[in-house]
Amino acid sequence: MPFVVIENCINCKHTDCADICPVDAFYEGTNFLVINPRECIDCALCRPECPADAIMEARDVPEDQRVFIRLNAELAAIWPNISEKKSPPPDFEEWDGVPDKLKLLER
Repeated sequence: MPFVVIENCINCKHTDCADICPVDAFYEGTNFLVINPRECIDCALCRPECPADAIMEARDVPEDQRVFIRLNAELAAIWPNISEKKSPPPDFEEWDGVPDKLKLLER
């Protein structure tokens, strides 16, 4: 079961997860990261690396976050790959834990 980036990543966008991924399964948008489910090998190395706790195994994604399963697959097909850590946005701390951020997702 692949891993999925969920809502809390929006505007937090830490990239520690991409740096640790052994198969470079992460893709980067302006304010969000996604995991390509076809490339993810379910190693779970990324999950503890996410300071925003925004990565979950697909089968564990809560009902209100299930749209992110589709979004990870859809956006991974069009966004560029990321495999190295970058600095998070300067205001990331303000966004951690903020609910209902889906409307802020920049495609």
